[in-house]
Amino acid sequence: MNIRIGNGYDIHQLVADRSLILGGVNIPHRLGLLGHSDADVLTHAIMDALLGALGLGDIGHYFPPNDPQWKGANSIMLLEQVLSIIQSQGWRIGNIDSTIVAEQPKLKPHLKSMRFSLAKTMALDLEQVSIKATTNEKLGPVGREEGICAYAVVLLFRA
Repeated sequence: MNIRIGNGYDIHQLVADRSLILGGVNIPHRLGLLGHSDADVLTHAIMDALLGALGLGDIGHYFPPNDPQWKGANSIMLLEQVLSIIQSQGWRIGNIDSTIVAEQPKLKPHLKSMRFSLAKTMALDLEQVSIKATTNEKLGPVGREEGICAYAVVLLFRA
């Protein structure tokens, strides 16, 4: 088979005294995401989608949250490692479609910066990286502003 799709999902809790990093971009907000790494849910969802497309598990397999070497890790650097794994097996990214779900902050002003960050990291054209933002209409933990989640779908093709 010459094409594969993968999907990914991640969620992290919002807390005080943490930076809010999404797609490698620091977003000004009174709360940030809690996690062993920088807790970039968008980048994590994309990494899981990339790995899942090839049946390679998830990011926890490669970057375990109980391993001290990944404490505070920059998720963009982790994405570079995942991309290297994908490419070493002869696969390239066709496109990525992702959605961030957050009540606050409003993400529309930051979407283009996130797209640029991710496209540059993965050596993709900007139109190959789609990022949408929505709310959870005040429902559930995301709707109560307890966390932020992200979904991603990727298409891979054999190079």
